[in-house]
Formats: sequence, C-alpha cells, structure tokens
Amino acid sequence: MELPKFILGDNTDFDTAIFVIHTEFPRFVINLENDDIEWFEDFDAQDEEELLSEMENLIEEASKFYDREVSRYDN
Repeated sequence: MELPKFILGDNTDFDTAIFVIHTEFPRFVINLENDDIEWFEDFDAQDEEELLSEMENLIEEASKFYDREVSRYDN
C-alpha cells in the first residue's frame, strides 16, 4: 500500500489538538497545538545532529500540509 507523506489525525481524548503524521523517514507525529513531536525512529548522536537541521523544514512542511487540507475543507 502506498501512503501519503502526511496524514491528519484527530482524537477526542485531546480536545484541541490536531496531529499531523509524517509517514516517511524520519517518521513522526506532530501536535500542531503545541508543536510537540513524537518520533517513531531511534536516532544515534550523529543522526540527531542531522535531524536538528532538518526538523525545522519538516515542521514547516507539516504546517503547510495542514493549512492546505483545511483550506480544501472550506471550499
């Protein structure tokens, strides 16, 4: 099965939270309410350095994806 790069997630246990799931490496879930990130990968020290530089771009991509999806619901 082919998955999209990003998926929106919602859960009634988290009243105001909206989650974006990134399905490609490095896989993660970001809570757009507070920008908390849960990684599904294990990283060593070398990976963490590279990840820090890439993390800002990934968060920005996730936010743009959310904005795009919400705008499509409005139409």
